[in-house]
Amino acid sequence: MKLSFPLLGFASLCIAAPGPGYSEQHDERIHHAAAWPNGPFVTSGRWIHDASGANVTYAGANWPGAADVMIPEGLQYQSIATIVSKIKSLGMNSIRLTYAIQMIDEIYSSGGKDVSIQKAFVQALGQANGTRVLNQVLAKNPSFTASTTRLEVFDAVAAECAKQQIYVHLDNHISKGTWCCSAGDGNSWWGDTYFSIANWTRGLSYMAEHGKSWPNLMSMSLRNEPREPASGLARSTYSWQSWYTYIKQGAAAIHSSNPDVLIFLSGLSFDTFLTPVVQNTALTPGTGKFTFADFLGYADKLVLEIHNYENSASSCSSLQNNLYNDGFQAMDPSATASINKFPVMLTEFGFQMDSTTWKGVYASCLASYLPAQKAGWFIWVLSGSYYIRSGTQDYDESWGLLNHDWSAWRSPSYVDGALLTMVKNTLS
Repeated sequence: MKLSFPLLGFASLCIAAPGPGYSEQHDERIHHAAAWPNGPFVTSGRWIHDASGANVTYAGANWPGAADVMIPEGLQYQSIATIVSKIKSLGMNSIRLTYAIQMIDEIYSSGGKDVSIQKAFVQALGQANGTRVLNQVLAKNPSFTASTTRLEVFDAVAAECAKQQIYVHLDNHISKGTWCCSAGDGNSWWGDTYFSIANWTRGLSYMAEHGKSWPNLMSMSLRNEPREPASGLARSTYSWQSWYTYIKQGAAAIHSSNPDVLIFLSGLSFDTFLTPVVQNTALTPGTGKFTFADFLGYADKLVLEIHNYENSASSCSSLQNNLYNDGFQAMDPSATASINKFPVMLTEFGFQMDSTTWKGVYASCLASYLPAQKAGWFIWVLSGSYYIRSGTQDYDESWGLLNHDWSAWRSPSYVDGALLTMVKNTLS
């Protein structure tokens, strides 16, 4: 059933003038509290608020770091500072930084010591190519050495983002470090071949704790694109009822280690819908429903995220209706009281970066719809290329905002003709 819906409204923030209790000391405290990033963030209905109560919306890009090497991509071509400057030049305020649970598993298996980037590149690319790419990374990022660890690279990305006032959203993209995602990759659902539930919660806790040293870590996801396994025992537990059991475990793991961060919940079928959570219907095959009371003490930390790749959408109205029914109804101020209210973000959408695709129904509709809702988003993807993807080294990413060597925009016409305005209108 298609629903008609209004554009979702947005509120204004009123700041009162100094009252009788005003003092210079009080003034300094206010300004200190309002210093960027002014966290921790909390949610209130459909909004994310900063520590001063102002509305916060994300407009950013995905920066992958969860594949075979298990560090953020592109560092053989550009420095971290250069890449972050590219993001900043668009007016974006955030990145979705992905990681693999395997990285944390290997830290635990070696007594708390992380793998060096030298070892990481050689393991993923082979001795010759791994050494060659490592040397390129060191040349572009001279603060690193061969013994720099993978996690120290993540630290450096977070630090540079903080320097340039970019929020970090940390995304558990996959368990085994590889290209994501398919139903048969062993990472699809809790209990799948590589998806140990115990290792997953341990990994979430580890990264939540580690991220306390990043002042700009504002949010974390539970898991990228839960999906039905192609085969195996885990397939029998693929349901909303099981999903709820697992996300409560994951949310508790993050919150207990880092109570400041927001926690993003992703839905079924490659995170394309969260309808029963929003519409407060049964989490099948059981009869239980989502309730904020199950997240005691941190119900105001929950955000919904969905992905959408309806690139063949025939009309903007049909795409908007699908987005609304798949999750964005949670942001509708006119929705009935039975609807659970959340902030909702489109954490993945993307398309071919050429001179014409961005003018089509899908891209142009999202470019208007998301800012109109004041809905946060992360475009897939920043990467112009990957160290390795599905066995192909130096893989070219035709959907990448950046070109192959990460030096310029792959589609300047899209950036100038749509993306800059989309960012501006989202954050205005």
